[in-house]
Amino acid sequence: MGSEEAVVGFVGLDAVSLEMASSLLCSGFKVQAFEIDGPLMDGFQKNGDRCSSPTEAAKGAVALIVLISHPDQINDLFFGPEGACKGLQEDAVVILHSTVLPSHIEKLEKRLTDECKVARVVDAYVFKGASDGGKLLITCSGKSDAVSSARPILSAISDKLFIFYEEIGAASKTKLVNELLEAIHLVASVEAISMGCKASVHPWIIYDIISNAAGNSWVFKNHVPHLLRGLHTKNNFLDPVIQNLGAVLDVAKTHSFPLPLLAVAHQQLVLAHSHQDEVDGDLPVIKIWEKVFGVDITSAANMEPYHPEQLAEQIIANSSTVKRIGFIGLGAMGFGMATNLLKKNFTVIGFDVYKPTLTRFSEAGGLTGHTPAEASKGIDVMVIMVTNETQAESVLFGESGAVSALPAGASIILSSTVSPSFVSQLERRLQGEGKGLKLVDAPVSGGVKRAAEGTLTIMASGTDEALHSTGSVLSAMSEKLYVIKGGCGAGSGVKMVNQLLAGVHIASAAEAMALGARLGLNTRVLFDVIKNSGGDSWMFENRVPHMLDNDYTPYSALDIFVKDLGIVARECSAHKVPLHMATVAYQLFVSGSAAGWGRQDDAGVVKVYEMLTGVHVEAKLPVLKKEDTLKSLPLEWPVDPTEDIRKLNQNSSKTLVVLDDDPTGTQTVHDIEVLTEWTVESLVNQFTKRPTCLFILTNSRALSTEKAIALTEEICRNIDLAVKLVEKIDYTVVLRGDSTLRGHFPEEADAAVSVIGEVDAWIICPFFLQGGRYTINDIHYVADGDGLVPAGETEFAKDAAFGYKSSNLREWVEEKTKGRIPASSVVSISIELLRKGGPDAVCDRLCSLKKGSTCVVNAASDRDMAVFAAGMVKAELKGKHFLCRTAASFVSARVGIIPIPPILPKDLGIDKERAGGLIVVGSYVPKTTRQVKELKAQCGHFLKCIEVSVDKIAMKSKEEREEEIQRTVEIVDAYLSAQKDTLVMTSRQLITGKDASESLDINFRVSSALVEIVRRIKTKPRYILAKGGITSSDLATKALEAKCAKIAGQALAGVPLWQLGPESRHPGVPYIVFPGNVGNDTAVADVVKSWALPHRRPSTKELLLNAEKGGYAIGAFNVYNLEGIEAVVAAAEEERSPAMLQIHPAAFKQGGVPLVACCISAAEQASVPITVHFDHGASKQELVEAIDLGFHSVMADGSHLSFEENIAYTKFITQLAHSKDMLVEAELGRLSGTEDDLTVEDYEAKLTDLNQAEDFIDRTGIDALAVCIGNVHGKYPPSGPNLRLDLLKDLHALASKKGVFLVLHGASGVPEDLVKSCIERGVRKFNVNTELRKAYMECLSEPKKDLVQVMASAKEKMKAVVVEKMKLFGSAGKA
Repeated sequence: MGSEEAVVGFVGLDAVSLEMASSLLCSGFKVQAFEIDGPLMDGFQKNGDRCSSPTEAAKGAVALIVLISHPDQINDLFFGPEGACKGLQEDAVVILHSTVLPSHIEKLEKRLTDECKVARVVDAYVFKGASDGGKLLITCSGKSDAVSSARPILSAISDKLFIFYEEIGAASKTKLVNELLEAIHLVASVEAISMGCKASVHPWIIYDIISNAAGNSWVFKNHVPHLLRGLHTKNNFLDPVIQNLGAVLDVAKTHSFPLPLLAVAHQQLVLAHSHQDEVDGDLPVIKIWEKVFGVDITSAANMEPYHPEQLAEQIIANSSTVKRIGFIGLGAMGFGMATNLLKKNFTVIGFDVYKPTLTRFSEAGGLTGHTPAEASKGIDVMVIMVTNETQAESVLFGESGAVSALPAGASIILSSTVSPSFVSQLERRLQGEGKGLKLVDAPVSGGVKRAAEGTLTIMASGTDEALHSTGSVLSAMSEKLYVIKGGCGAGSGVKMVNQLLAGVHIASAAEAMALGARLGLNTRVLFDVIKNSGGDSWMFENRVPHMLDNDYTPYSALDIFVKDLGIVARECSAHKVPLHMATVAYQLFVSGSAAGWGRQDDAGVVKVYEMLTGVHVEAKLPVLKKEDTLKSLPLEWPVDPTEDIRKLNQNSSKTLVVLDDDPTGTQTVHDIEVLTEWTVESLVNQFTKRPTCLFILTNSRALSTEKAIALTEEICRNIDLAVKLVEKIDYTVVLRGDSTLRGHFPEEADAAVSVIGEVDAWIICPFFLQGGRYTINDIHYVADGDGLVPAGETEFAKDAAFGYKSSNLREWVEEKTKGRIPASSVVSISIELLRKGGPDAVCDRLCSLKKGSTCVVNAASDRDMAVFAAGMVKAELKGKHFLCRTAASFVSARVGIIPIPPILPKDLGIDKERAGGLIVVGSYVPKTTRQVKELKAQCGHFLKCIEVSVDKIAMKSKEEREEEIQRTVEIVDAYLSAQKDTLVMTSRQLITGKDASESLDINFRVSSALVEIVRRIKTKPRYILAKGGITSSDLATKALEAKCAKIAGQALAGVPLWQLGPESRHPGVPYIVFPGNVGNDTAVADVVKSWALPHRRPSTKELLLNAEKGGYAIGAFNVYNLEGIEAVVAAAEEERSPAMLQIHPAAFKQGGVPLVACCISAAEQASVPITVHFDHGASKQELVEAIDLGFHSVMADGSHLSFEENIAYTKFITQLAHSKDMLVEAELGRLSGTEDDLTVEDYEAKLTDLNQAEDFIDRTGIDALAVCIGNVHGKYPPSGPNLRLDLLKDLHALASKKGVFLVLHGASGVPEDLVKSCIERGVRKFNVNTELRKAYMECLSEPKKDLVQVMASAKEKMKAVVVEKMKLFGSAGKA
């Protein structure tokens, strides 16, 4: 909305309206108004135009401000014959400057929408600020689009703008809450002054002290002087207050919400009003209050004043020397006070009933006594800081009490909060002891920290002699010392009045905030409004944050106010002063204590309201249902503007220069270059190519704030210089940052502006679809499952270096800028504007912004992002300049990137390469930890994992760090050279520093260690995946020495994939940059699986494990030549069956290494899982050779040995084979028969013993056991096999328990039904030899013309045997 020719209309004027109009004129708006009051209209006409009716005032206006003081006006102003509706433009916004109830506002909005088709209505509560010289402040509410339209007008009018989105009437509700507080504070202020007068304390002294203490409020500070001077009158003061409070009580009634404090305040005001006829004429209201409380405030106020601080200065100047102090009560406050006295070079003897505290005090340099009497011997002054009157009396007069041991003439300082009457009685009692003891009444205020610093506020009273004898001690403990006239009890009287007000203010803050929550207000915004309003108080500002954070850590326990307001209740009864407000507040605290919250923070009194009504004051944004929320939004802009953006970019000379604070910002683009250096020469080289977009990897998120600022300034200077060296080119800087709002904001933005100059606006846009980041109604959300979690409630907001609280982006800007950019000044582009107005509306909005604005962008889809980008390009073509702080989605939208599918190895032509891949994980966000856990679970069978100890590389000595780095390098090199995908991960326990700077330093040590590891690895990986922004940046620039890379695309949505430049250590190697906060729990595993070594061969163990799960068996086929090998592979591929090529030692003796190489090659090239097994290794020599030759598994056959020798032999082979990840099969028992010319006679055969089997398995660690259950090598006798299936069943039960597979040799000649029975009883591997050899030999006996024919015939005959066996074993179709 441009202001050059914009007209704002007014219907109805008041004094505030004239100020509003004047501000609009100063901002370049034109104003026109309708008002029937002549003087007001005359004042307006000096600068604006007079209108004859509401209709005329509305004509041509972009906004119409309507003053409504009574609901009866609504019909005439809007819907009458000359009502405003008749003149309103279709896109005008109506601003209701009203004092009517929220219900009337809500009904009016509905009528305007239904009858006048007015879509934009805003409720505005305009008020003078409680500070800053009474500047105009505005609280407004309405739908997001309406507020966006009204914001330029409201911002021009006000010094501060507070916004409640989505609910009309919220501004009026805020006014009600403020009126509640003002009324309660008013009555409490009068109660406090009345009680102070009865306690014989000058009311102006009370005012001077309390207005600078915790009992202060805006009402007390501003109204009490008028009250004491008699400036308020009954006619112009009480009536409107009573009327307004009645309205608040009515609203609360409709919401079934109790307001005990306000109800009492209202009744007190009504009572005061009822006394007005008893007071002659238009006399000051103070006279009415005197009637209500029965206290002559006027006379007390007219007494001769004095200056308590000047009296204190006089006392201190003439105070006696004190050398030795006793101190009783070393609690939180007392310990600090006592140790502070030690620091001031006093000798202090302390006593406390809690012995560990005495030990602490002794360690601090104090002396200790075991009783009050011991702490009193030989002292000059005794300080008593106990909890209550009972304890004070006990330590003085109880068993081993102080009075009995105090030297004659000693002085006592009583700093506990007690009643004035108790102090007076105590003074009299001490005088009766006859020892000349002196008492100073000196309650303190200020808290534990100030107690230890010696900066407390002390209100002291007593005789001049007592005060002079203790002046040096009182001075040492205080920053502000007030000496109160009136003798002992006067100091406690002032403290009592302060506590009366403080307690009422805490309770009223609870009542106000709970009411706000019940009315549906955003309590955090409500808090911001009230602390700038007349309802503010010291306690409101201090305690409400505890309520908003739901944090009741006891800084001051609730039970303290049970005690302190209990004192008020007793004293007002004794003095016959009716303190209704303080008494009700007292009962609220008692209720909280009774509910069990007495030891929690006193702000916990709000729980009384929460418990009664079910509201929650905590300002925690709800988790939204993702699907429902996205469906509830308006339909997307119907036209995809991507092609328009591409055309507009062609007409623009601007290059989008993206300063990426970690490499993950490239996660939405492709075919764009990224630089890791920024010399002027390299930038000129890039700009000469006139790219639409260029990335510069800064990795500044890993730096300290100071280094990040210096780096940003350096890069921007180089960019600016490079652009000037290349003709006809311009640039826009994008600070690409984390989509979860972490990073150096606003420091980097400030640094950029310091070089490139002030821009028209900062654009804040963290939307990132692939990462599940959405911004809706200015709230930034992180998708988690089916929910949208406000960003401030996520793990990312708790980041040790970049943590934050605000989820609302406008509030986040204020939080991160420490208030420099108020939330109210931040402009937003709403989803409604994007989806209903399109790029042109975005362009208009951006062009209307004041120079130096900050603008946040809402988005819930890539289309939203594209619409905004198109509008921004149009605004740039009109001469606007922006600085962007965004996530990755903005960049691709702004450039007009058309998405492509995820990149796979085949797309880069490396799917045939055999090197292992390297995965490096340094990120510590919980998401990464979950992803790594899933990665290991899904890929653990082929992925080698090495964990690097963070403790050693970040916290231990240089020697331990170096040892850990070198250990890791050696293991990684070994795995990669063995073609194994390898995971290098830091240990998952997060180690943080004491502050953000130290945490960043630890991060640096970890990252630099990972850099060193990758730098030293000699083997070139097939691909590299780096998990975490800092990790991936450091590896790219420091370990891999990349200066330039091409962004090929993404390995997964949101996961960038680069190809390293020619200057890097590994040119062309794919580099997968995996952000720490992207993807679901399986995302890393999904990428690693898609990039794993192609055609990776399964292990024998995997084959058998699958067979165990599927209830079938694998055939292990003995082969002797090429024909046999091809027969097995061809059958396996035809039947889609896993299989094993098995070489017997006799075959190995004849075929040698070529036979083994042929088997391995065939297995690797097969399209089904095939492994190569060395069978019946009966000697260590042949097994060691087999292991080195690359077999996938071996059989250690020690069946010819004794049991113990078999164990020793098998164990040796098992350990050796397991070091190579090879499965080991062994035999227990011995089969008879002949195999490959090796014969075992019947008398040597032996069945497997079940008991020996368990011992054998446990002691050897084998993976598979070949059992003897009556099976034989070679041919069975004519009667057929006699297998012990009962023994097999028992062996299977044992093997299953031990995780061992069962193998059956001698399968040739076993009937089909018996084979199936064996499979049912757990046999998972059958050796097949005799039938294959027989098929081959039969082929040789048949006449053939040529050797080739012999080979082909042999292959087919053997293949037929293999196919038959695969079907029998049940493995067919299982590949």
